[in-house]
Amino acid sequence: MHNKQVCFLRSLKNELTSIHFTRSLESKNSRRGFTLIELLVVIAIIGILASVVLASLNSARAKGADAAIKSNLANIRAQAEIVYDDATPNSYATVCDNSIITNAITSALSAAGDSGTVATRCGDDVTVWAAWVTLKTDATKAWCVDSTGASRRVATPAGALTACPAAA
Repeated sequence: MHNKQVCFLRSLKNELTSIHFTRSLESKNSRRGFTLIELLVVIAIIGILASVVLASLNSARAKGADAAIKSNLANIRAQAEIVYDDATPNSYATVCDNSIITNAITSALSAAGDSGTVATRCGDDVTVWAAWVTLKTDATKAWCVDSTGASRRVATPAGALTACPAAA
């Protein structure tokens, strides 16, 4: 090869290297941030995930309220037996008037967001008593406890009961 050809090839090689280096710098510099579309897609995904989490959280809160209702009503049973034993002669007639029982029913009503009163949710007689509160997760169902030992989910009753109806 001639000297001119070698010089030309070296010059061409240097030129191509320079062009490649310049283009790689330009592509790196032009790609510094995110595009508007990419940002909008990320924001949309975050919004969808947040709505799923909030829906699950509300469901968990309602189930927690149902657990509080069941717990409050379960505690009534032992207090009702104390009322029965303290009465002379033994009687359940004052169960719904006992302050501990009315407080437990009021707490259960509050947990359920139920607008009912103790008078409409507790029924007593000389030989029997029952109390119920609407469940937070399903307003057509209620939790009921009574003097027979029943503690179950029932269709929401219309008023005070002295025994829990059949399970719903």
